[in-house]
Amino acid sequence: MKINNFVLRKMKLELKAPFQTSFGTQTDREFILVEAHSGDEVGYGECVAMSQPIYNEETVKTAWHVMEDFLIPMLYAKGSIEHPDQVSEIFAPIRRNNMAKAAIEGAVWDLYAKQNNVPLAKALGGSKTEIGVGVSIGIQESVEDLLAVVEGFLNEGYQRMKIKIQPGKDVEMIRAVREKFPNVPVMADANSAYTLDDVEVFRALDDYNLMMIEQPLAHDDIIDHAKLQAQIKTPICLDESIHSLEDTKKAIELGSCKIINIKIGRVGGLTESKRIHDYCLSKDIPLWCGGMLESGIGRAHNIAITSLANFVMPGDTSGSSRYWHEDIISPEVVVTSKGTIDVPSSPGIGYQPVPALMDKYTLEWKGIIRP
Repeated sequence: MKINNFVLRKMKLELKAPFQTSFGTQTDREFILVEAHSGDEVGYGECVAMSQPIYNEETVKTAWHVMEDFLIPMLYAKGSIEHPDQVSEIFAPIRRNNMAKAAIEGAVWDLYAKQNNVPLAKALGGSKTEIGVGVSIGIQESVEDLLAVVEGFLNEGYQRMKIKIQPGKDVEMIRAVREKFPNVPVMADANSAYTLDDVEVFRALDDYNLMMIEQPLAHDDIIDHAKLQAQIKTPICLDESIHSLEDTKKAIELGSCKIINIKIGRVGGLTESKRIHDYCLSKDIPLWCGGMLESGIGRAHNIAITSLANFVMPGDTSGSSRYWHEDIISPEVVVTSKGTIDVPSSPGIGYQPVPALMDKYTLEWKGIIRP
């Protein structure tokens, strides 16, 4: 597999409604799409870095720089590769910048699957024909607003509700949801907004039969999470603290969590996601796939990785219409009435980018041709 040309596109999509977390409120999403060209085939990847370095250290601007000036030249210098697993080895000398790495690697994986005429899910070792999906609900202004939003998504068929919380909007919100919807699978996502001083909040949340509490403490912590997990019944799920297989091994050994959320961009790509999957399977640690407000390209990669056996909990890969007035792919990602998404059976990611929509939402682009 010899890649002759990469194209980077800086894109911007407007959200249907503001999305609020403990990080702040988003009204749009800037991101980078990566095209890997080899002959007549094109592989697509998506960089999920945000405009500001508030989820991790990367931004749209820094990721573009790292891809253009370091990662793509490193791939070109290698010549050709036999398998996408080699990409992470080639990128190993570059510290972190996982979202930039994952975007390039994702495009290579899609290209590889298309050249071998297999669905990306199958190329990764996935076996599911459909995946269960939940929905992520931003922080709402009032209990009434939250209950209305939850009811709306339940009517659309979503299997699980993830509710963003922050100090002052936590126990009351979760209590209200549980009282009105006693049997609905619910989890809380704290996005690192708490400390060990808030242990009583989490003990209170123990009363509401939550699937998990996601990343309650600091974004780079595994020590205090172990201390918290020992004091509460609800399983802790780690998100921001897990960037690699090594992080995963340490967190499990310390007892920092009972569940792990894999975000492809956060851990550096599909290959590292597979490694984490296999290790967690061997340790009986269940997984689910988190979301980063992806366009349809990124969603397609999430669907593919979720087809692996140990993704046993509904993920955040909701339908295109959850966030976007129109997505950039055809067909759009659709959630069935039973809260599932079909895993594509056509080669590669299984969704076709629409050129007119790609151009419509492109702010700038650059081709990087092999020297």
